[in-house]
Amino acid sequence: MTQSNTSSVGSIADQMDRHILYQKSVQDPETEIEFLVEKYKELRGKEPVVLREDFCGTAFLATEWCKSNPKFKAIGIDLCDDTLNWGQKNNISAAGQEVASRVNIYKENVLDFYKEDELADIICAFNFSYNILKPRTTLIDYFKNARRGLADNGLLVLDVFGGTEAYDTVEEEREVDEEDFNYIWQQAKFNPITHEMQCYIHFEFEDGSRIDKAFSYEWRLRTIPEIIESLEEAGFSKVRCYWEEFAEAEEDADEVEDADTVATSDDEEDDEEEDVYLEETGEYYEAKEVDNQESWISYIVAEK
Repeated sequence: MTQSNTSSVGSIADQMDRHILYQKSVQDPETEIEFLVEKYKELRGKEPVVLREDFCGTAFLATEWCKSNPKFKAIGIDLCDDTLNWGQKNNISAAGQEVASRVNIYKENVLDFYKEDELADIICAFNFSYNILKPRTTLIDYFKNARRGLADNGLLVLDVFGGTEAYDTVEEEREVDEEDFNYIWQQAKFNPITHEMQCYIHFEFEDGSRIDKAFSYEWRLRTIPEIIESLEEAGFSKVRCYWEEFAEAEEDADEVEDADTVATSDDEEDDEEEDVYLEETGEYYEAKEVDNQESWISYIVAEK
């Protein structure tokens, strides 16, 4: 990962920590924990206890998992010393001794990590991190090792992104809720033959300063069928896909069409499709067919 500041000394960008910015703009542990606990209960009829966060980075999710329930324990696996050290100081230790005692992080490779006395009820690989494993054989090796690290009836949970917009060079900017900076996601390159892509995260601040390439990713973007087939080949007994449910949103007065634009004949009304405003609900349902083709994020849950 690389970082470069487009800023002068004393600018906002010059004072910012990219890990804090990432956690505020990308990660949502509260929603993820709710999903993990809910689906485990649905499929296993009981509450999970041990979460293993693969490619854990700063172990933010692992720490929040333990903060959410005094019975919960977490394991974090990553290879980056700097990131793990940052997470140990700013997330795990900062959560207090009681929580910290229930979080174990390891600088190890997810392809090899195994501890018989630390089997997990749930292993997750979020933020599309497993896409760093480009060869199919390596991905299957990872899935096999993850399966080995699960307790009986354990679940491996992945998040997935795709849609037609994923196979293009795009740059999307959005304001971060309750924060004074913008998050910018850039898909700089995409190779349709290999599905290899180069992506960056940038941050922009109120004074115009920026952190360019705060995070850099070289991934192989996989489709849902590819992932499911690889999980099945790795020995998982059942694989489920969960899709986010959308609901019709209430239209603001400014968004309501002027009466003059409404169709004036029955034929025109039949021909025109009515605009429907949809918003995310944060609820996910098991799906086998969906309509959204442009851009989506979903979850895959694989049962040991």
